[in-house]
Amino acid sequence: MAIMVRDLPPEERPREKLLLQGPRALSNAELLAILLRSGTKKKSVLRIAEEILAHIKEQGLSAMVHISAVELAKIDGVGKVKAATLQAAVELGRRLSMQSAGKIQVIHGPEDVAQFALPRFRFEQKEHFAVMLLNTKNHIIGMPEVSVGSLSASVVHPREVFRAAIDYAAAAMILLHNHPSGDPTPSREDIAVTDRLVKAGKVMDIPVLDHVVLGRETFTSFKEKGLIH
Repeated sequence: MAIMVRDLPPEERPREKLLLQGPRALSNAELLAILLRSGTKKKSVLRIAEEILAHIKEQGLSAMVHISAVELAKIDGVGKVKAATLQAAVELGRRLSMQSAGKIQVIHGPEDVAQFALPRFRFEQKEHFAVMLLNTKNHIIGMPEVSVGSLSASVVHPREVFRAAIDYAAAAMILLHNHPSGDPTPSREDIAVTDRLVKAGKVMDIPVLDHVVLGRETFTSFKEKGLIH
């Protein structure tokens, strides 16, 4: 027989626990259970929440950003209404993170680059290569994407990178891309592409100031690692 939330002691029920201890005290399943609000006759809301997490176990919690309402609704006990609620909550969280990024207007170092770009690329499941374009005072004037997919010299071509810089009349640029694995350690391909673009920047008189590789929560700066020459 399934244990329902109503059968739990009041202090162990997700909603009451949140009110008493705050949201950080709750597990992922408990937070989802609050959004789902109710279970079914045979299945508790906590059990449904656990099944949602099991469904995305391989990709991790970040998969909630990409999972569709249709796919969520197929999980037993979810349905269209609960799926819509979950998607709305995820989207609000994404917009909040983007809002904080919008406060960065001038780049003083790689921390500013990461704070500006992480909300956009943190949960992407493919590698996205972009260029942060700056004016003479290091104000951000654009951050166009150049390629999507695996990072290689054949995909990231100087022609496309510097076409964007010329279109924006940029004085300098910072290269950036994400690692879907969450580990921002530069690969040999990353280093090779960077060397090629740094050399092109010297010819074009549009210097490449840095290359920032983004993980989920952390980043690596080529400049800080001494990899920009």
